[in-house]
Amino acid sequence: MTEKLDEWETTKRIETLVDGIFAIAMTLLVLNLSIPQLTSSVSNITVENYLLALIPKLFTYALSFIILAIFWRVNHQQFYKIKRANPLFLWITVIWLLFVALVPFSTSLMGEYGNTQSANIFFNTNLLLIGIFSGLIWYYATKKGFIDKELSREKIIELNKINLLLPIVALIAIGASFVIPAYSTLAYLAIPLVKWIIKA
Repeated sequence: MTEKLDEWETTKRIETLVDGIFAIAMTLLVLNLSIPQLTSSVSNITVENYLLALIPKLFTYALSFIILAIFWRVNHQQFYKIKRANPLFLWITVIWLLFVALVPFSTSLMGEYGNTQSANIFFNTNLLLIGIFSGLIWYYATKKGFIDKELSREKIIELNKINLLLPIVALIAIGASFVIPAYSTLAYLAIPLVKWIIKA
């Protein structure tokens, strides 16, 4: 017999909030790419030079968009298995979303000052905190028995490993910010490869 949950114990409203925050955050990222108001006569070379100068911002935009997409997918997988919630679980998720919503700002900071140590540390710390709280959501759900009872131990271990990916890579990127700040974000390109290895 299936246990009937009170409305506040279900995850439906939490999932709706998560989807909304991610949709807004991912949309706001593109606002960091502005069309310049060129005062001199516009020529093909002028536009080409602008587009070339925009490459670092485009890279940061694409990277942030993909990272958010990965997190949305991981969260979607988690909530497919998480069957109930409580007030503390809700607040852990809300704090996680606080850092998700900060990504457009940290991305904008990187777009403007990506060659500086401070901007890189801020951006990478933002992603580190997202990673930590994402893992905490899953850890708390498994500890409290909120997950599907039929979920295998192997799958739980696999998801635990995947949840460690971003915090570890973010820590590497933070370390790289002190040495090669302009290239610290390249560390995140390793995530899809490592994730594939874990799932193989």
